[in-house]
Amino acid sequence: MKIDLNDYETGDKFAGDYEKALADVQARLELIQVAHIIHKRPAILVLEGWDAAGKGGIIKRLTARWDPRFFEVMPIAAPSDNELAHHFLWRFWKRLPARGHIAVFDRSWYGRVLVERVEGYASKAEWTRGYGEINDFETQQIDTGATIVKLFVHITQEKQDKELAERLDDPWKRWKTGPDDYRNRAKRAEYLEAIEDMFAKTSTKQAPWMVIDGNSRKAGRIAALTAIADQLEAKVPMVPPAIDPEFESMARAALAAG
Repeated sequence: MKIDLNDYETGDKFAGDYEKALADVQARLELIQVAHIIHKRPAILVLEGWDAAGKGGIIKRLTARWDPRFFEVMPIAAPSDNELAHHFLWRFWKRLPARGHIAVFDRSWYGRVLVERVEGYASKAEWTRGYGEINDFETQQIDTGATIVKLFVHITQEKQDKELAERLDDPWKRWKTGPDDYRNRAKRAEYLEAIEDMFAKTSTKQAPWMVIDGNSRKAGRIAALTAIADQLEAKVPMVPPAIDPEFESMARAALAAG
């Protein structure tokens, strides 16, 4: 099904008790993480989207009740000289989650077909080839037991400008913005074309793209966390394993003995 970003620009406010809805979905995500730990399942969460779309706020609330020993957040920036000397996927292979862990990618390998395409960091032959390489890469992870969830957080130009201005005006938020935000802003039409191609060529049955309307921060956060919970919960047993009888007997005897 074709994804049209115009369908994700209403910015409707969250209807209901936001704090309760957030607490409920975080409690659900807490159990989902435990299920991944005890069943030794890896998961890969990919968050892409416009600059200032709210990815960081989503990640902050997503991981709020997770055990920090079993998840990793991967903030992806420009590749180093050493990384540039390898295939573009090399640096991501090193960041894949261990069994029982969840890796959250704040930007990802999709940079090859987005920023590297638009800004000219990759040749047309390289980014064109990238779609198939990415699909193969994700299929390999899924075939070895990982769940992949891919979200694109969408905001309008008007919303992005409001967020960028707020960052510029607040001395404690200026660290979150820089020249790249404004260079990218000037190429929105080119990015929209690249995003459309990305959806068309990499939204697969096993790893579909889901778009989040980030024009309302609260509604977008609940939508994102719920989408992640739904996708993860569908791929991991949500039943704890039976306790080992010998261990239970030993433990209860130890407790009874005082």
